[in-house]
Amino acid sequence: MKNILVPIGTSPDSHNTLQYALDFAAEFSAQVYVMEVFSASVGAGRSLKTTEEAITVSSKERIKEIIDKVDTKGTHIKVATYNGDLIDGLKEIDRELGIDLIIIAARSNDITEELYLGATSGKIIKRTDIPTLIVPRGTSLMPLKTILTAFKSGVLKKKRILDPLVAIKQKFGAKVNLLLVKTPGYTKDDLKVNTALMDISSQMTVTEAPTTYLGVLEHFQTQHPDLLCVFRRKRGFFKTLWEKNTIPKSEFASKVPVLVLSVKKD
Repeated sequence: MKNILVPIGTSPDSHNTLQYALDFAAEFSAQVYVMEVFSASVGAGRSLKTTEEAITVSSKERIKEIIDKVDTKGTHIKVATYNGDLIDGLKEIDRELGIDLIIIAARSNDITEELYLGATSGKIIKRTDIPTLIVPRGTSLMPLKTILTAFKSGVLKKKRILDPLVAIKQKFGAKVNLLLVKTPGYTKDDLKVNTALMDISSQMTVTEAPTTYLGVLEHFQTQHPDLLCVFRRKRGFFKTLWEKNTIPKSEFASKVPVLVLSVKKD
């Protein structure tokens, strides 16, 4: 794991997410990139180039204020700004640098907050194939000793999909527990678990539930994982994301970090 990207939004807690990313990156000696996306429009008497330059300077100043609030752990943070659509910016920097992991924050844990992921974070999960780590706000990096990997289908087209999970397992000496959730309409093929996934696991549990998330809830308290790992699929864990661009807490919430692995859209 060499390159980690942290998109910086407007949240006043952005420095907390960056701190988690820096602590995480230090474990892997990885490079951290901080990215802010803006949309420049031309005002009266100004050229687009002048407007872009002014916004870029302002963005970098804001990012510097955020960086000043964190302990860099000796890591040199590189800053990237992009004028245009967030997803286009993420894909462009991925093509240029090769991003191994995006780290973003979930919405507030406050009981009055209805969403687990808002529209911006939801788009990152929905419209990119880059592995993403969702961190609850205010979370500090703790030893990741137990990883619960939940799925409704054990079919994986490519072994490298598991690279981030394997890297985390090896770095923290973690135990990987598999949870295969048989949901309504499952097929025999869904029950065929990829051999690479089996090879890195300590145990596998098979359960039945209306949704993968409800299956996780059933087993979460008994396993007490430090990290939840799921797969990005249209008909998988975050299926409502493809309908709304957001994830309400009524349909998913987690008090531990969630690693979302990139499975090509199915």
